[in-house]
Amino acid sequence: MNKWFNQLFQLDSNGTTVKREVMAGAIGFFTIVYIIAVNSLILSEAGIPLEAAIFATIITSVVGCLIMGFWANVPILLVPGMGINALFSYTMVQSMGLSWQEALAVVFISGLIFVFVAFSRFAKTLSESIPHSLKEAITVGLGLFLMLIGLEKGGIVEKGTNSIIALGELGDPQVLATILTFLLAIILFMRNVPGNFLITVVAGTLIAWAFGLINVQNTEEKPFALSDYMEVFGAMSLDNLLSVTFWIAIFSLTMVLVFENIGLVHGHVGFINRPEQFKRAFQATSVSALLSGIFGTSPTVATVESAASMAAGGRTGLTAVTTGLLFMLSAFFIPVIKLIPNSAIAPILIIIGGLMLQNIRNLDLKDMSESFPAIFIIAMIPFTYSIADGIAIGFILYPILKISIGKARDVSFALYVIAALFLFNFVFHVIS
Repeated sequence: MNKWFNQLFQLDSNGTTVKREVMAGAIGFFTIVYIIAVNSLILSEAGIPLEAAIFATIITSVVGCLIMGFWANVPILLVPGMGINALFSYTMVQSMGLSWQEALAVVFISGLIFVFVAFSRFAKTLSESIPHSLKEAITVGLGLFLMLIGLEKGGIVEKGTNSIIALGELGDPQVLATILTFLLAIILFMRNVPGNFLITVVAGTLIAWAFGLINVQNTEEKPFALSDYMEVFGAMSLDNLLSVTFWIAIFSLTMVLVFENIGLVHGHVGFINRPEQFKRAFQATSVSALLSGIFGTSPTVATVESAASMAAGGRTGLTAVTTGLLFMLSAFFIPVIKLIPNSAIAPILIIIGGLMLQNIRNLDLKDMSESFPAIFIIAMIPFTYSIADGIAIGFILYPILKISIGKARDVSFALYVIAALFLFNFVFHVIS
């Protein structure tokens, strides 16, 4: 058996073993398993039934990890992405007015475009055309957005008059539960306790129960059935195919998918010193994102938490396959997952957001033509409550500033095209 694994995943040439890869996959699973609860709750705010959203998240994670493991043979975990799920629910559905069925169609079509890019020479061209400062700024902006969503979900801050963020009632049971859970979460994380996010979810749920925020009896009213999920599987709607809003959503999601994953995949293959696997890993990511629309969830991404598996020694696809199989087993615990409240999830969002914010140290703040577009991306993603709009503003501003100081040649032709497309997108926003 070990010989078969060695031949399939090239364990010896990558200096690893079956035991190390399986352990790394298990650590990766316990690090990222919170996504089942978090992603499902966010999808439910778009109108997708919670039970179906849970199952969609699980099956998409299983398939994504298996594709990455067998096709690219790298320890990158593909699960529905944080930030992109917010784009799906809060921007495309709640702000733009699409139904969740139409939003799934947007995911599918964006995935098709992503696949075309990933399997063509455009992938390398796009990656090289985006300045380092803008790539880093997207990560930081997403981090701020996740922190804002986490603070809102925990009741710590809320939208006040004229959408101004205000402090929530500190005496509110949900706020107290969130604060206590956050303190536990950050201590476990700082001490690098294995499976700290999973422990946080379990402990946070118990804290919420102690504050009377969970009614266990309600979970017994209707057991989960596969038929519930079938109402979501393949439920894409093309009714709005010819509308401007529909194609604006496709453009926005495609831009976020492509450029976020370029940065993530580059970072991961670089971490394990296997840059030659970028192409296949990027391709696996695109196929998984395409299938997400069929399975009924927001797109998968090369998750940041993959670093936990790599730090534990994972170097090949066997790590990702192990994580995928563990996600499959988690389907038997759906009734338990449904109990998890916002106060148990919010601290994780806040911490992940904080981790993503650390990338700001990679920005060159001395060069204003580089730093100002980056800063606008960072600020506008949470302030506009739109990932797509935040990215667009930075991409438009970058070439303008370079031209203004006589450095127009520093901007690639591809970036000029991308900036023009983003500007075109804004014009359509105004017209519609």
